[in-house]
Amino acid sequence: MQSIHIGRQPIIDSESNLCAYEVLYEGTDEALSRYSSASIINNVLNKFGTHSLLGGRQGFVKIDEKFLLHDIIYSIPNDFFVFSLLESVEMTERVVERVESLHQKGYTLSIENMQVSLESIEKYTPIIPFLDFVKVNVKKSPKEDLKDGIAAIKEHEIIVVADNIDDLIEFSEAKSLGCDWFQGYFFAEPVILENAVYEPSQMAILKLYNLLMEDVNIDEITQAFEDNPEVTIQLLQFINSAAFHFRSKISSIHHVLTLVGRIPLGQWLMLMIYSKSVSNSGVTPLMLMVKNRTELMQNILKAIEPNVKSNRLGEAYFVGVLSLMETIFSVRLEDILQHINISKDVEDALLRDQNIFGEIFALVRDIENFKNRSVQVFEKVHKLKSGTIEKVVVESMKNVNLFDTSEVA
Repeated sequence: MQSIHIGRQPIIDSESNLCAYEVLYEGTDEALSRYSSASIINNVLNKFGTHSLLGGRQGFVKIDEKFLLHDIIYSIPNDFFVFSLLESVEMTERVVERVESLHQKGYTLSIENMQVSLESIEKYTPIIPFLDFVKVNVKKSPKEDLKDGIAAIKEHEIIVVADNIDDLIEFSEAKSLGCDWFQGYFFAEPVILENAVYEPSQMAILKLYNLLMEDVNIDEITQAFEDNPEVTIQLLQFINSAAFHFRSKISSIHHVLTLVGRIPLGQWLMLMIYSKSVSNSGVTPLMLMVKNRTELMQNILKAIEPNVKSNRLGEAYFVGVLSLMETIFSVRLEDILQHINISKDVEDALLRDQNIFGEIFALVRDIENFKNRSVQVFEKVHKLKSGTIEKVVVESMKNVNLFDTSEVA
């Protein structure tokens, strides 16, 4: 096997808190399917590492009957994965016995892609007491059975996960049906409003960012921060967290500017918009998504241009961080960019996928959607060694997990 592609898709609750991931997998060997359970788990444990891929959360992994009934399953630690049974698994006596045995040994179990109906509920009745989750295909389930079926599943204290949720309309529908968790990047779907206005706190952050990017005296910048105490307090919490390693605590904005610098501080401010605007719970899935985009944008550029200068890395960063601003402001990205000092290269990349930043941005979106053919094409076009992008993806996951555990807000 020449190359392994592994990824993850977030699973969130109704309050947009990140709860778990689904582990996505694909190999170049045609004999390996995306659902090749043993290969997925082996590579998560031994090649990538659970901490690198999952952070402190569990990963849903699809398993077939062959893997379920193989005794190797007992050699896998029971705290990292949720074994999600494919719909092709028949509820034979051996399968029911194995599911019960795994439950008794502390393994976490789920049904994958269940089409909720009276027939499917009857099918899984023998193992319902041993399940922790059921992943429901809301789109393909008979509408007349869906609500009552989900209610019947939840009577057993099972968490119902709505699968394949693509947009906010489907998200709202799944919530109304009683689903507890939701899978997909639908939380990044922008809702564009006519005559939308910025929140005062958002505009304050944008103005602070502009001051940092312009040739403004440090005392003026310090005063601007002091005029926004809420932002200043959160900034100092972040700087004094595990994300930085200064010998002594930093207690003033002047000190921050001296040690950190304007560009890193400006980058933090843009992440602050995601933190403040999406949730009051600190780090959110959307914030982690934009963090992952900025990591990929910069590190892929480094792979293409090993001697790249800091100003170009800064532009790559801002393509990533600005790419989800529509979601935050509910305003067209073109309108948001009018309030921010960015280069034409950044604008062309964001709006038209042009230039090297646009190429990388398009690749990042394909990586998020697990379109691995794009990775292979990109590596060939830019004369990168096979597997280069995969290494960047895994390293970015590590950095996102570190960011997730830091006190960033």
